[in-house]
Amino acid sequence: MKLKNLKKKIRRLEKRLQEGPKKLARLKQRLQAAEAAKAMKAARKSAARATAARQAVTKPGSVKKPKKKLNLSPERRAQLSAEMKARWAAKRAAQANAQSDSEGQDSAQRPPPQPPENRPDGA
Repeated sequence: MKLKNLKKKIRRLEKRLQEGPKKLARLKQRLQAAEAAKAMKAARKSAARATAARQAVTKPGSVKKPKKKLNLSPERRAQLSAEMKARWAAKRAAQANAQSDSEGQDSAQRPPPQPPENRPDGA
């Protein structure tokens, strides 16, 4: 029952109090319970907003969208796979060339590594 209707009924009943004091008491009790519930709901809402605001301030990008599944045909999937494998092979080859070039230059400047000495304590 809405608060407005409860108040109206209470006013009407107070006019004719001799008819039903029990009903009046029950309606007043309902009104208090409804107002208390409304206050609790408002407090809960404000608390929820405050925590949401705090979370938004601390973690601006924490919520990630789920990845969208690509609806690829088997032919297109195979084509993409081949392109990616070729790209990775080229990247590995470029990395191997860079390492071999740097090793060739550094080997002339660096002395060969010395073998580790045996320690008496076994470490």
